[in-house]
Amino acid sequence: MKKVINLLTMSRIIFAPMVFLCILQFEYFGIACMLLVFASISDFLDGYLARKFELTSELGRIMDPIADKVLVAFALVAIALHLNSILIGLGASVIISRELWVSALREMNAHQGNINATKVTLLAKIKTTIQLVSISGYTLSFYLNSSILEFLSHFVLLLAIIITLKTGLEYSLLSFIHNAGSSDDPSQSIHSKN
Repeated sequence: MKKVINLLTMSRIIFAPMVFLCILQFEYFGIACMLLVFASISDFLDGYLARKFELTSELGRIMDPIADKVLVAFALVAIALHLNSILIGLGASVIISRELWVSALREMNAHQGNINATKVTLLAKIKTTIQLVSISGYTLSFYLNSSILEFLSHFVLLLAIIITLKTGLEYSLLSFIHNAGSSDDPSQSIHSKN
């Protein structure tokens, strides 16, 4: 079962360049959409199975969000290039930058014993789901040649960007408020002088 869980997680990383090529190189929009739907299901399944069979691991905890980020980054860049859209490209840049920033915060907090500040929240999980819904919506709109569905996907992506920024800001505040409090600790300042 542990191998199945890890395979589900890694499948999202494997699918990322496949989705990219399906959109840009081959214009297999239906296949891209199916891969994204399967990836969305696998995102739920690997966590559910890991909790149900008590097979959670440090590797899984690290790889699960990375797999999501890689898939979203590849897909959004492909969509921006396909539509030749500066706005979607900007949105993709914001999302990718936020993910890099939060990864840096997690690294910093791990060294400072403040891992709870960047612990994955329910809103952050919802954010990933909305990102995948918007990306799937785009690929489906390409497949169906539906301008209405594409238009709706713009709004879903905008919502995803807003939540992405909100959660990034929350993680930042929790991280730096804790660090500011630690620097006020007299024992910390004495230790730093030595």
